[in-house]
Amino acid sequence: MAAVKKPTDLSIKAPSSGNNKKDVTLDLTKKHPLEHSWTFWFDNPNGKQKQTTWGQTLRSVYTFKTVEDFWCLYNNVVPPSRLVTGADLHVFKEGIEPKWEDPMCANGGKWTVTYSKATSKSNTDASWLNLLLAMIGEQFAESDEICGAVVSVRNRGDRIALWTKTASNEAGQISIGKALKQCVDLPETTSIGYLTHADAKRLDKKAKDRYVL
Repeated sequence: MAAVKKPTDLSIKAPSSGNNKKDVTLDLTKKHPLEHSWTFWFDNPNGKQKQTTWGQTLRSVYTFKTVEDFWCLYNNVVPPSRLVTGADLHVFKEGIEPKWEDPMCANGGKWTVTYSKATSKSNTDASWLNLLLAMIGEQFAESDEICGAVVSVRNRGDRIALWTKTASNEAGQISIGKALKQCVDLPETTSIGYLTHADAKRLDKKAKDRYVL
């Protein structure tokens, strides 16, 4: 699978040989497929929503399946630093909705990175992009466990979360959590927590992280 890098030169010229004086152009415009197709979702709730109505404002934006389509879409989507407070931007594997009730998410949970209000918005933008590139480029050892990622813009500080399938797979979740910290360049002294969707749904704000790194 091709590495997820920004495309630069789309064609090159090979040197002519023998009596052939014509330049031979090698076409590099062919798109490079990703392992999975991914969908951008956007949620901009108006005011605080109850759990029973959460998700009603969630809308799919576009599904991409190549490196080139990702960059085309990413470069035309508003970055987290320019989203309004309360907005959420999701990127999930095609066929998985960013909801607790989705069959692929129901038994899973999420690792969450929380940024203080004082953190530069550019840091959030960079971390979000780094996570997306690692995720769609299958850079996590436990890539099959990953459902998608979410960036949430909030007054108290922005959050980036990575959703996974199987909360009970402790070894897998710990592996993903460690890779996530490296991906977004978190200091070793900064902790992140893994909360299961079942606990979040059942206990709401009283829910506690199952794993902490």
